[in-house]
Amino acid sequence: MALPAKQILWVDDEAELLEPHRLFLTDKGYAVEMATNADDALDLLRHRPFDLLLLDEQMPGTRGLDAYRELREFAPSLPVVMITKSEEDATMKEAIGANVRDYLVKPVTPRQVLAVITRILEGPMIRSQALARGFVERFRAIETERHQGLDWRGWIDRWVELAQWDVDLAAAGEMGLHESLRGLYPDMHRAFAEFMRVEYPRWLRDLEGDRPPLSVDVVEEFVAPVLRSDRKVVFIVIDCLRQDQWKAIEPLFAPLFDIETTHYYGVLPTATPYARNALFSGLFPGEIAARFPDWWGERDDETLNAHEKDLLLAQLDELGLKFPVRYSKITSASDADDLLRHLPGSMAGEGISAFVFNFVDLLTHGRSESMILYEVARDEPALRALTTQWVKRSALFALMQDAARRGIKVVVTTDHGSLHCNTPATVFAKRDATNNLRYKFGEDLRAERPEQALLFTNPDDLRLPHRGPNMNTLLAAGDGFFVYPTKLREYQQRYRGSFLHGGVTPEECILPVSLLTPRR
Repeated sequence: MALPAKQILWVDDEAELLEPHRLFLTDKGYAVEMATNADDALDLLRHRPFDLLLLDEQMPGTRGLDAYRELREFAPSLPVVMITKSEEDATMKEAIGANVRDYLVKPVTPRQVLAVITRILEGPMIRSQALARGFVERFRAIETERHQGLDWRGWIDRWVELAQWDVDLAAAGEMGLHESLRGLYPDMHRAFAEFMRVEYPRWLRDLEGDRPPLSVDVVEEFVAPVLRSDRKVVFIVIDCLRQDQWKAIEPLFAPLFDIETTHYYGVLPTATPYARNALFSGLFPGEIAARFPDWWGERDDETLNAHEKDLLLAQLDELGLKFPVRYSKITSASDADDLLRHLPGSMAGEGISAFVFNFVDLLTHGRSESMILYEVARDEPALRALTTQWVKRSALFALMQDAARRGIKVVVTTDHGSLHCNTPATVFAKRDATNNLRYKFGEDLRAERPEQALLFTNPDDLRLPHRGPNMNTLLAAGDGFFVYPTKLREYQQRYRGSFLHGGVTPEECILPVSLLTPRR
């Protein structure tokens, strides 16, 4: 059954001269109604629905822009294309300021008008169809290739590609194809866990060999060069930010900055006490514990990030960079308000202005405790949307705007990602085992199903602190969260569907780091 023709209203006091245009558009499947003045057009629009309005600006009686403003009161979503003989900049700026959808200067050809109409009315469908065709073609190739034989560069490329498809398909409303994409993830998780089981210890044994940038390299490789050349840099760490979340918020910064993004691998476990300390110190957790024992002891994990500024100063000193460090951690609304009040001085002078924003991490943890948050951020697309809305009104965005105005380069990254976890993974452990849901330390640790976790019996393989003899490390693979046999039902009810971190998946391990250069 053919769809009804899209209804177009064209308002122009020289309507009889536009008959060739009307016939051309009719031949292309559009129904075109003509009106010779703005008052008649407004009367038509009050009584009939139209899909698009072509509006002449210069007509006897009511001006086109005046009619447009009146139209906005009762048809605010109707797309309007302004067509005028005037080439004056003031007219064009007035039309753009009034938020018309497009602007054409007479004389116009039928093809020009058709192109604008097609872009506005058919553009979303055309883009969606092109996206679907591109995805289906690529999906078949990935299904055939699987994930075997990828090196660390190949894994970055694969995860960045899949994350981009995830963002694009969800944004286009192609949820059927989005589900097909998600069907690739279990196999990806299994292959990536096996890759990391072998390659990660090898990278750490031979740091001079072929390996990716790791958490310990971020400051030296991405922050220090800017500091040396510009003598100042803003360094922002958004705790628990996934690759797809970065792709969702990146367009907010694009008008302000030229953005170059690369990627690094987070240290294991992919949890804040280990990953972020490694980021600021340039050291693996075991090295931090050995070199700065007063800053790393057998305490609650929450206290292990109390010396990030000190660790950053120590790393800069090691690199021969004698610059001041300004450091702020934003974990609450009051912290954000305080940052906004002191924004003019937060980047004053030479050196590093380092900021840690904890909102995304607090959000992912809070979902497990709040039904409201759980409903608002039910899945990955919803989490991306909520992250984007936060950024738009956040102290982070105000900070970025201020850096752009001052011409200061910004390095943005994260310490680890997170994973939407739905599968209980039963583990057996002694009483000394830690309580974390995606990683555990303890004696005689084992998973009921070995494919759900990676077991490391030697802490030196991961360059972790020594916790005592016979202490093992268990890291979750896939979308599992650790449960004990005696608390299976309790843990399932509380944590199924949570966004967690600490395990070994591309979502948690492969992380964006971006250099943002202010546009001139």
